[in-house]
Amino acid sequence: MSDTVKLTCLACSAANRVPVAKLSASPKCGVCGAKLSDGKVATLDPATLAKAVKTDQLPLLVDFWAPWCGPCRMMAPQFEQVARDLAPRARLAKINTQDFPQVSQKFGIRGIPLLILFQNGREIGRLTGARPAAEIAAFVRETANTPA
Repeated sequence: MSDTVKLTCLACSAANRVPVAKLSASPKCGVCGAKLSDGKVATLDPATLAKAVKTDQLPLLVDFWAPWCGPCRMMAPQFEQVARDLAPRARLAKINTQDFPQVSQKFGIRGIPLLILFQNGREIGRLTGARPAAEIAAFVRETANTPA
């Protein structure tokens, strides 16, 4: 991995280049000032998801969920824990498939919850069903190329 990584601001969709050495210092977006890697789960819309998938060099794990899904709601606290544990080496986000049904079609989603891991412009792995935090974190660590 190079000395910098490209990250999409999950708040305003602006592209940012961040020195790897500064990832743990809570870097902020150069446009809107939002934290780029704060250990929180970001809520995405389809446009921001598309840009982040295409641009981001850090692993981005996205939870495809819906409010009516019991297992999705059960897994939410586990997913939030993983976001805190993996920051700043990976970022976690979620997208509501009920509000944005087109993402289900685009990514071939047949059931939720579904976690898809993206990095460097491509999908690098999927994890289906509600999972405990330890399994989610292990999946990211074993599948992605994360900075030290």
